[in-house]
Amino acid sequence: QVKQATNQIVMNCADIDIITASYAPEGDEEVHATGFNYQNEDEKVTLSFPSTLQKGTGTLKIDFVGELNDKMKGFYRSKYTTPTGDTRYAAVTQFEATDARRAFPCWDEPAIKATFDISLVVPKDRVALSNMNVIDRKPYPDDENLVEVKFARTPIMSTYLVAFVVGEYDFVEARSLDGVLVRVYTPVGKAEQGKFALEVAAKTLPFYKDYFNVPYPLPKIDLIAIADFAAGAMENWGLVTYRETALLIDPKNSCSSSRQWVALVVGHELAHQWFGNLVTMEWWTHLWLNEGFASWIEYLCVDHCFPEYDIWTQFVSADYTRAQELDALDNSHPIEVSVGHPSEVDEIFDAISYSKGASVIRMLHDYIGDEDFRKGMNLYLTKFQQKNAATEDLWESLEKASGKPIAAVMNTWTKQMGFPLIYVEAEQQEDDKVLKLVQKKFCASGPYTGEDFPMWMVPISICTSDDPTCAKIQILMDKPELTLVLKDIKPDQWVKLNLGTVGFYRTQYSPDMLESLIPAIKDLSLPPVDRLGLQNDLFSLARAGIISTVEVLKVMEAFVNEPNYTVWSDLSCNLGILSTLLSHTDFYEEIQVFVKDVFSPIGERLGWDPKPGEGHLDALLRGLVLGKLGKAGHKATLEEARRRFKDHVEGKHMLSADLRSPVYVTILKHGDSTTLDTMLKLHKQADMQEEKNRIERVLGAISQPELIQKVLTFALSEEVRPQDTVSVIGGVAGGSKQGRKAAWKFVRDNWEELYNRYQGGFLISRLIKLTVDGFANDKMATEVKAFFESHPAPSAERTVQQCCENILLNAAWLKRDAENIHQYFLQRKAPPAMV
Repeated sequence: QVKQATNQIVMNCADIDIITASYAPEGDEEVHATGFNYQNEDEKVTLSFPSTLQKGTGTLKIDFVGELNDKMKGFYRSKYTTPTGDTRYAAVTQFEATDARRAFPCWDEPAIKATFDISLVVPKDRVALSNMNVIDRKPYPDDENLVEVKFARTPIMSTYLVAFVVGEYDFVEARSLDGVLVRVYTPVGKAEQGKFALEVAAKTLPFYKDYFNVPYPLPKIDLIAIADFAAGAMENWGLVTYRETALLIDPKNSCSSSRQWVALVVGHELAHQWFGNLVTMEWWTHLWLNEGFASWIEYLCVDHCFPEYDIWTQFVSADYTRAQELDALDNSHPIEVSVGHPSEVDEIFDAISYSKGASVIRMLHDYIGDEDFRKGMNLYLTKFQQKNAATEDLWESLEKASGKPIAAVMNTWTKQMGFPLIYVEAEQQEDDKVLKLVQKKFCASGPYTGEDFPMWMVPISICTSDDPTCAKIQILMDKPELTLVLKDIKPDQWVKLNLGTVGFYRTQYSPDMLESLIPAIKDLSLPPVDRLGLQNDLFSLARAGIISTVEVLKVMEAFVNEPNYTVWSDLSCNLGILSTLLSHTDFYEEIQVFVKDVFSPIGERLGWDPKPGEGHLDALLRGLVLGKLGKAGHKATLEEARRRFKDHVEGKHMLSADLRSPVYVTILKHGDSTTLDTMLKLHKQADMQEEKNRIERVLGAISQPELIQKVLTFALSEEVRPQDTVSVIGGVAGGSKQGRKAAWKFVRDNWEELYNRYQGGFLISRLIKLTVDGFANDKMATEVKAFFESHPAPSAERTVQQCCENILLNAAWLKRDAENIHQYFLQRKAPPAMV
């Protein structure tokens, strides 16, 4: 549509050469463009016409040549190996955020929606897929080896959701209860491995249809595994693309955590078919709406399909605490962030958009209640379908449905960065407890000392030992301080804030309130998610220097009876962080002893082999505990791991998928060059990408300098898929002190190649974070900063700042607490003094 007379048309276009372009007004003859002026920096092209194009509608025709690139973005080629061992390429797309313009010239912005009629001319023995169903397939006149495949017209949609794939695939199919044809496409010969994802997808579509009360709008949906794929998956409307490891499950060789991951990713991408695809964010500033929402509802969906996963407890450890860790930094950013250049768009695909976004939506859902929340969602989706919306639009719909001040509350969570620390103390007054609450911004560097006083509207819930699972009081804290009276609470009863760890804040209890909560951890009367939250809050308060790390170590020892996987998983992460910190001291061995002491009782209870009646979470816990004990050098675990590994390699007795990671990491950590060679051989022989990744992630555990170099060289070899190189290098950096130095040097020495490979994607940020986050002295922060000043990576600029901040925080933590920690470890081992 020409809205006003002009002799120029400006559109997005990147790495494309236009040969001819013409414009034909409706019912008039075409005018050929005479000039093409490319603005490469802005990824735009201006087409100039010799005469003025008048107002009205017409047809723009463009003949162009593009490149099937190797950058995992735009229209690119993905390398795969056929069952007979030949190397071949598939042609696939990845357009989000700003790469449709690499496949065809277009108006590549989420709010400029259109319908798409797509035809592909492809070799006749290849599968060709796009967003819609095939409506025609005919021989191509000029070449009998080609066919022209024509797809149905799409609904009105954004360019970043258009997709096409050409390659060799097998598939499995089913119809969902509501009649949608669902297919899962797999590499040739691996159709079986698509069955798990197919079951999840067929259950999930009706779940969302019912939840939103809006039907899935297309006739079909395809889920397809792509060999070279940068993200985990991409929600293209009707043709969702995945990394192989996010879609394929082999009943024999896939571990429990892979099943869970596939279920979550399928749930996430299918949620986008409504939230994102049917209703799209107005501009990338509102990306968090898409991603935060899908990252929240994927858990709701998995909880519906697999209640035995206890997935909401895992949410707290996987998303909530991760977001809080990042959001406590000075270099965090608000959920809503204004975005200009494409490189700034890439940068916001981070833990704030996804995990903090999901966490505040979880808090909001809890505050509104499920019924009104669903009503509001339906209002929103119906009002804006096939259109675009901003954050405010969602608040308005939810406000209408619930009658609560949603916008006022939520603006404090999305428009300002950070979150509050709530300090609470209690005073007994006869039969009542009087609580005093104070909120201040929580900072990773210690007590907040800023000039301004940011304030949040915080939904607070409080429970007591009377009923730990039920809120005695719920209130919206909308000022800096608040005094509450809890009636009929005896002096010996404890009080806990943030029931279910739903509110996005941290809590600091007065010493006596904390003291009274410790027995509730030991006797498990506090629910798992609350035990986890309490421990995690304490750990982050110690990290920030608000309390002593020794206090937290004492609390960690109260978890001896802990049965819950997720609680252990979070505890294990925190001990890992502490362990990395103490690798910079000369008493690193002492923390290994502490880890062995904390984990050996549960290790003995679990043993190596699954017992009858165990489920998903037991398998995850066993893997976690054995891996932790093995890495720390627990003698019995190490011996058993070596024995089982030997049987596995000799083909006597295959290791179950759930035991492979812990065994591999244990034997590598305490292994030599023979061990490494054996692992590399297993890697070469592995048919499944999941097994290759499993090995790639643990190779960095090896500790001899010359073997560390070998692993780093392997990371960039042909043996490792480009998207997986990052986790190999990251594994080396996280494996040992020597590994950390070596990995950082390797990244600097190979910067050019790595940057060319990943620039402008989130993989470059991930690489930097994994490599340098574990350092702990001021000099290193300066070195990292200097390196990226002379080797700029625009889309990772904020990541670099966050890493430098983390290094300085680690250094301060070490200075402050190392000696106390050392003393505590020594005194734990000392024999009790004779009286």
